[in-house]
Amino acid sequence: MNHPEWIAAYRRAGASRRLLTCVALLLAVASAAAAPPEKVALVGARIIPVVGPDVDRGTLLIEHGRIAAIGKDVKIPYDAMEVDVSGKVLFPGMIDPHSWRGLDQPNESLPVMPYLDVYDATDPSRLFFENALRDGITTVHVVQGNDCVIGGVTRVVRPIGLSLAEMTVAERVGIKLSTSPKRGFDRMLQMATLREAFLELDDYLERLAEQKYEEKLSKKEKKIDVGPKEARQRGRELIEPSDYDDAHANLVQLTRGQIDAWIYAGAATDVAPAIKIARDHGFLERTVLVLGPECFKAVDDIKASGRPVVLDDELVYRERDPLTGKLTETFVPKVFADAGVKFALQPSPDASLPERYLNYQAARCVREGLSRDAALRSITMNPAEAIGLGDRLGSLEVGKTANVVVLSGDPLNFNSWVEYVYIDGIRAYDRSKDPRLAELLGEEPEGEKKPPAEGEKEKKAEEDPAAKPDAAGNGKDATQGDASGGKSQGEKPGEKKDAPPGVRRPAHRDGAEGGE
Repeated sequence: MNHPEWIAAYRRAGASRRLLTCVALLLAVASAAAAPPEKVALVGARIIPVVGPDVDRGTLLIEHGRIAAIGKDVKIPYDAMEVDVSGKVLFPGMIDPHSWRGLDQPNESLPVMPYLDVYDATDPSRLFFENALRDGITTVHVVQGNDCVIGGVTRVVRPIGLSLAEMTVAERVGIKLSTSPKRGFDRMLQMATLREAFLELDDYLERLAEQKYEEKLSKKEKKIDVGPKEARQRGRELIEPSDYDDAHANLVQLTRGQIDAWIYAGAATDVAPAIKIARDHGFLERTVLVLGPECFKAVDDIKASGRPVVLDDELVYRERDPLTGKLTETFVPKVFADAGVKFALQPSPDASLPERYLNYQAARCVREGLSRDAALRSITMNPAEAIGLGDRLGSLEVGKTANVVVLSGDPLNFNSWVEYVYIDGIRAYDRSKDPRLAELLGEEPEGEKKPPAEGEKEKKAEEDPAAKPDAAGNGKDATQGDASGGKSQGEKPGEKKDAPPGVRRPAHRDGAEGGE
């Protein structure tokens, strides 16, 4: 029953005005207690906005899910929740620009499936999303697999939520295509199938236009008085978006610039066909190239196209000369950075490798000679622009969505870890309350201490003679110490026991519970 129904029920029962006021007040207090704070101030941290200079010992103010202010002298509202993050680093939420791991099953069976939507296969309960959040990733672009010709439409999600509707940031962001041969195809068959799909689309649109023109004349009880070409031309103006069937609607939007193309090119020889098919069908300006490791060999064609790219998670390409046997290693991001091509990095799908961390991938770029700015942009601003959300995500700027990662140190230092993650201004992750990390470290997460199991004390008393009662009936537990000093043996007064070796006990500085 909602609040108005409660109040109406009390009125029907003849409740007094004072009682109604008390009920309304209690409901308001309960709602406020359950809701996260609308204003949060992160105080005392080093702020790395990515698009501007760093701010030392600054304050980042969040209001209603957006960044309201950044700086050293930010005035904190009286009703804001103040979080002390002194000594920490604030960094934009990292973005995974291309991932199929959120899918229950990627579409890699039928070659041409433009009508598919990742909405139908994305599983919010997959461990991938939990790991992404723990690693500081606040946005994931979920796409179909690479083993396709046309794979369906994509979606941008948050890595947290009970349902896909709750997780969704943007739907129908792009449509997946591939110029690399899928299993059982060679390159000739791959490209023939791709071209055939667009030829069939053109034929479908012509037939639909003629049909719409005939329907218009039939309503006026007239016969077609023009040729087929003119009838198709007049019929195109009569087509409504609802007239397209499911099999062709997404491709129509693609060719009309209403949805982006994400084209996978696994080899250098696949790059030119990808650019050509996008140019021939009018969607080159809305194309993102998803590249394999050796595609740096086609960097000149890519630069000429002016399109951004998403690089493979394997950043080093190794090639052995067939004649001399000499092994050559190429660091792929440096080739694109030197050419001035905007690129985004993606994490490895193998959770056991350090390449699963986007900040590790960026740190490798700096080690190989890229600028710090280029490396940081490759995991924040560049992927945000690639998915069409550069005005909302990818940097810490006033007015943008408050997706903030609180790190223990510099993001390019692999010894740094994620302390907190804020998504839309709400704390979505707290390291001190992470049950999986607590299990790994051998300690209970904060606020989740479990009471002793039933019968545990009795079993302990049976196994420990020191805990059994003496003849006088006085019980002595091993945890109570002796009668002389009240301390356990070997413990000095006022001395605290140390944590087990190798266990770091994370501090929860703001004292807030995990409901934020």
